[in-house]
Amino acid sequence: MKTIGLLGGMSWESTALYYKLINEGIRKELGGLHSAQIAMYSVDFHPLEQLMAEGNWKELEKHLCQYATQIEKGGADFLLICTNTMHKLADQIQGAISIPLLHLADATAEKVKSEKKNTIGLLGTKVTMTEDFYKGRLIEQHGLNVVTPSDDDMDIVDRIIFDELCKGIVSEESRIEYQRIIGTLQEQGAKGIILGCTEICMLVGPGDVDIQLFNTTDIHAEAAVRMALKI
Repeated sequence: MKTIGLLGGMSWESTALYYKLINEGIRKELGGLHSAQIAMYSVDFHPLEQLMAEGNWKELEKHLCQYATQIEKGGADFLLICTNTMHKLADQIQGAISIPLLHLADATAEKVKSEKKNTIGLLGTKVTMTEDFYKGRLIEQHGLNVVTPSDDDMDIVDRIIFDELCKGIVSEESRIEYQRIIGTLQEQGAKGIILGCTEICMLVGPGDVDIQLFNTTDIHAEAAVRMALKI
């Protein structure tokens, strides 16, 4: 079994889900008392989120590359960045380490394509919903047609992620807002919805909407299990 490297804490709420899902996946495949071999660095998210809010991605790059290097030194055979948004720095992080990076957007796109959903809605932080590192990657590298919310609805989605979900707050009012926004994406032709922030699955699940959801936390964790076991 390979050792899975997890760069987490952004937020720890979703990183806890990664840890649980990966260990459950290993146990399902191997049985008995088997669990995952994991090397994890969990960051203090507050100062990093402030740097992100300031647009200081260069400083963020320095920190995350340092943390990734420590994970590699801790024995990891490959790395997961346990957040969609920080994949903005995926190329820089990959350049700082010699082990492979299991890219979340690629794993998600492969799952979407396996379900033959060519037009897909994307929810996430505003950075994830608008920039080429994620939305553009889905379009250019994977040939998907991606629809996103209006600017006003993007602000709502982004605010709920940072002000509520990253703090472990799950409210019915916010669930209703997400349901409305997902309905709007359906009206734009979306045949499925990528939950492109690893906390969104805390708020909406398959029982909340009548469209297929692609939970990036689940997808990334499942891909990590396959890579660790070479299946």
